[in-house]
Amino acid sequence: MKRITYITLFTLIISIIAGTLVSSASWIGRVGISVFYKEYSFLKAWWKVATFMFLLLMLFYTLQSWAQKKLSVGAAKMVHIFCILAALTGLYLCYDDFQDDFSHSLLGERFHIGIYLFWIGWIVISAYLILTRNTQQTISPSRNSISKRSSSLR
Repeated sequence: MKRITYITLFTLIISIIAGTLVSSASWIGRVGISVFYKEYSFLKAWWKVATFMFLLLMLFYTLQSWAQKKLSVGAAKMVHIFCILAALTGLYLCYDDFQDDFSHSLLGERFHIGIYLFWIGWIVISAYLILTRNTQQTISPSRNSISKRSSSLR
């Protein structure tokens, strides 16, 4: 239960910070969203961005947790490593796009940092699941050996 609470709290905090940063795009960026890119108008409200990012990160966490429970240790670790690589690729592609695309560069640094935080959040979730998998395995066998010893003593 604590594991879910910690990761949910982390995801909530990172989503609120990223949502606030994304919604504080530069003036020219906000005008561009209002005039040319109306389908992205939800990016102007911090709570909409934060909710979207929170739900997306929680979806990633849920899917990766499910994979961790259903797959073997090696396969689950490969899923998490693949997710880290996918997030790093997304982070790089966003950085490259923000540097090369003129209209995206007008959105400002705060907007960019907010998007980078989303990718970093996914990397942290994947790393967290890799690390918690190892600690769960070291605890579980010792409990089984204790129960086997107590049953053999009877």
